[in-house]
Order: sequence, then structure tokens, then C-alpha cells
Amino acid sequence: MEHRSGPGQWVYQGRTISVRVDPVKVRTIFTSREVVVRVPAVAVIAETHDAQIVMIKQYRWAVGQWLYELPAGKVDGTESPLMAAKRELQEETGYLANEWWLVRTFYPTPGYSDEKIFLFYARDLTHTQAHLDADEEIDTELWDIHKIRAFLESAEDINGIALTGLQWWLCKDID
Repeated sequence: MEHRSGPGQWVYQGRTISVRVDPVKVRTIFTSREVVVRVPAVAVIAETHDAQIVMIKQYRWAVGQWLYELPAGKVDGTESPLMAAKRELQEETGYLANEWWLVRTFYPTPGYSDEKIFLFYARDLTHTQAHLDADEEIDTELWDIHKIRAFLESAEDINGIALTGLQWWLCKDID
């Protein structure tokens, strides 16, 4: 069993992530754990009236490729996760939703990060204008169930949040 044995040391503090090294005791051994600290984030499974899911495609520098993803982003300042989800959906895709559910929260990489994701489901959509950040390049697509199944069955690399959300959507029972 691991136990923190003292306050961690900040070794990096950036715009979106920080890194802390925590001293820990595992059984009788003293060691350390590097922790990537990040504000909570949101992701949205947005379903159109004709049962299509709003997907985005954007280049991810860290992995050096374009990935298909759900609309997502970080919670800013004092906004609630729901407020952040509504903002991100509209900014990235131009869609607004009248119905919202929190599907679940999860930690995508708890081995080294404290990032928590709030996964929302939204429907009863209307389309307006997207408002991308200056450093964002995003394409929006609508995927039906056949495209989603084919994508999930392919060997193509996938964003883990999209994998979780799309699999949930295939199994959902909300009406």
C-alpha cells in the first residue's frame, strides 16, 4: 500500500499541466511518484435528432497525428463541468443542446495524472456558428451507427475518451 510521506515538490508549472514529484512509502521502501496535475476536463456525446453523433477531427501534437474525438476541453476557472461542456460543444462544433445528462466521471490515466473527465450526453441539438480558439483547427463530422461501429472495429488509433463515449452510446438506454 502506498502512502504519501510528505508534500510533493513542483518541478514544472505550465499553462495546462503541472508536474509534481511526491515522496511515497510502499511497504518499507521510500520512493517517489511523478504526478501530472491538470484541471478537470469535459467531453460530450452529442446526438442529433436522426441518431448521428457529432465527431471532431483535430491534430494532436503529442501523438503526431490527426484523431477523431468527441468535442471536449478543460473546465475554465469557476465554471461548472456542465457549463464547460455546453461551452466546448458550441465553440468546437457550433451545436447547442437542450437536453443534458452526466454519463459518468473517470480518470483516463491514473497511473501518472490526476486528470478527471466529466463525460456528458447531449441531445435535442440546434446548429449555430462554431467559435474555435485561434490555435485550434477542427473539422466536424456527423457519424451514424454504422460509421461508429466500423470505426470502433478498425485498427485505427483512437482517442480514449472517444472510445469510452462511443461504446457507452452504443449500449445506452435513454429515452
